[in-house]
Amino acid sequence: MKLSHYDDEGQAHMVDVGAKTATRREAKARAFVELSQEALSALPDNPKGNPLEVARFAGIQAAKQTASLIPMCHPLALSFVDVTAKVVAGGVAIETTAATVAGTGVEMEAMTAASIAALTVYDMTKALDKGIRIREIELISKTGGKSGEWRRGL
Repeated sequence: MKLSHYDDEGQAHMVDVGAKTATRREAKARAFVELSQEALSALPDNPKGNPLEVARFAGIQAAKQTASLIPMCHPLALSFVDVTAKVVAGGVAIETTAATVAGTGVEMEAMTAASIAALTVYDMTKALDKGIRIREIELISKTGGKSGEWRRGL
């Protein structure tokens, strides 16, 4: 199997997606921020603001900046980005969705949104808990394009 971001000489390059058909593409990702019970009990009260709401906005903003952060990603006109951050047992569960109509997928945008939302929760709660862990940043599903539909666990 050959990785698409490398040419025949092994040099990294941006893949030419110009010949690909523009189709609706959607990706969902998630992340988990493990927090102490003390930190969880303090949510959403925080002198900096509600960490879950700030994380939501940060994730949306991050999805729109993915091509600026990851060198070989194509800049995409996103048609939709959604980020949810919910307090659950043991931490904050983050889920993201990114969508576009383009010739390439939005997996990186969805995962960037999840990553940055998780880092934002960390930033806003680190004064309460030095042992925060960010876990399970992963793609949940993707649809559209030549490879069609993919779901984790199927």
